[in-house]
Amino acid sequence: MIRIDEIKLPVDMEHEEDELSAAAAAKLHCPQREILHWRILKKSLDARKKPKLFWSYSLGVTVAGDEARYLKKRGSAKIRREPDFHYTLPKNKYCGKYAPLVVGAGPAGLFAALALAEAGLRPVVVEKGTCVEKRQRDVARFWNGGSLNPYSNIQFGEGGAGAFSDGKLNTGTKDPRHKKILDTLIQCGAPEEIGYMAKPHVGSDRLPLAVTNLRKRIEALGGTFLFETVLEDLLVEKGTIVGVYLKQNGMIREHHCDHVLLATGHSARDIYELLFRKGVSLCPKAFSLGVRIEHLQSRIDFAQYGRERGQLLPAADYKLSVRLPSGRSAYTFCMCPGGVVVGAASEEGGVVTNGMSGFARDGVNSNSALLVGVTPEDFPARDPLAGMRWQREIEARAYSAAGGNYYALSQRVDDFLQKRPSLHWGEVEPTYLPGVSAGTIDDVLPLFVTEALREALPLLGQKIKGFDCGDAVLTAPETRSSAPLRILRDDMGESSLRGLYPMGEGAGYAGGIMSSATDGLRIAEAVISSEKEK
Repeated sequence: MIRIDEIKLPVDMEHEEDELSAAAAAKLHCPQREILHWRILKKSLDARKKPKLFWSYSLGVTVAGDEARYLKKRGSAKIRREPDFHYTLPKNKYCGKYAPLVVGAGPAGLFAALALAEAGLRPVVVEKGTCVEKRQRDVARFWNGGSLNPYSNIQFGEGGAGAFSDGKLNTGTKDPRHKKILDTLIQCGAPEEIGYMAKPHVGSDRLPLAVTNLRKRIEALGGTFLFETVLEDLLVEKGTIVGVYLKQNGMIREHHCDHVLLATGHSARDIYELLFRKGVSLCPKAFSLGVRIEHLQSRIDFAQYGRERGQLLPAADYKLSVRLPSGRSAYTFCMCPGGVVVGAASEEGGVVTNGMSGFARDGVNSNSALLVGVTPEDFPARDPLAGMRWQREIEARAYSAAGGNYYALSQRVDDFLQKRPSLHWGEVEPTYLPGVSAGTIDDVLPLFVTEALREALPLLGQKIKGFDCGDAVLTAPETRSSAPLRILRDDMGESSLRGLYPMGEGAGYAGGIMSSATDGLRIAEAVISSEKEK
């Protein structure tokens, strides 16, 4: 197959298929009838000459006859042979006495379990939360003013934290495992376009179906899922895991295992505390603190496109960062076009915010995290759990400041800059569920964080017109953008406790769905190919 890059068509182009075939033939200088088959390999939006916007395509083309003559004739880096890709598991050398135990059913845990199941190892997957169908009901109940279920919420349950987000599948790396992940999600019901869009996303309304079907695939391969089952303790002999204690239906039982793949996420504070007690090597890690910022999506569209979006363009997004005069950095994270801000608490008496979009991204507001980087030197203490405790303190302070009912503090940007509470909303109304209380974000976040945000807003307004508009809404706090510590592991992915393999966001080695799923595959491969006897 021949790959042709940088085929550009105006965004208002209607007969896309005919135009793409003709454009491919023109690039190859061949009659269109010699194009036997083509498919989109990549599609991205080129807005560098806004308001003139173009879709930029990379196509995979099959031609009649010998494709080498076209490659030789064209001699361009933009026209080249596209290698075939087939993901292959390593040879199975697993020598454990028991089936591998995967703890956590987020992206890392699910894709690790899939690889283990495909290798014939019949993994057991333990998840403290519920299956995604029940989890959706628990989350909706909380957002509508019901009680928080500390085991089934935005952070915990099948699908992990990413199941209630925008379902972004972006990654900053080019790992060959990515195609395996995307192809699997498509086979499990995710939109086909995630296989070629430059900024793929599934949407929180589509992701649960894919997660459910992925679980069913693992089960069909011999895997077992234990929901509402909590990892209570590790059974260790001579520095090696020989089993775990699991709590289910109020009963604690011993489960024999010698390979534990730990994928519990960045909010499983009980697991961090357990590992600390067991003497597993941990170290504090930099993370970020801040707020969610909301704008009218139409204003972001105009700023990014130089025109109204219309029917054919997606809701515009952004990704911003700035180095501040104070020496700190601020940046946006997890931008949700056409989305809402939601309550993401997982502990009673704490408020956490997050963002979420459906596949259509058709909400009135956009939102993203606006964060300030913090380092272990900023933490109130120096032990490995110091950052985690700091997060918890901020979340508890936010809970009290907003009234103790899981509402969050919200403030207009203009009022925040002037250090006064908001008495009314302007053109942007906060979307946070369960609800908001007007107040001052300075009552929640550390002073150096709020001062850094005040520095950052005007600078970011120079990058996107209107980003710092007075009616934009800030909602606090955003504390869970990444893990506050790292579970140290060796080159084979094993922790200082033999048989324990930390992975994904909770281990401090990933951030987001794709990198977490990739890390899960990587660790599963290490376990499959490991010949060490436990």
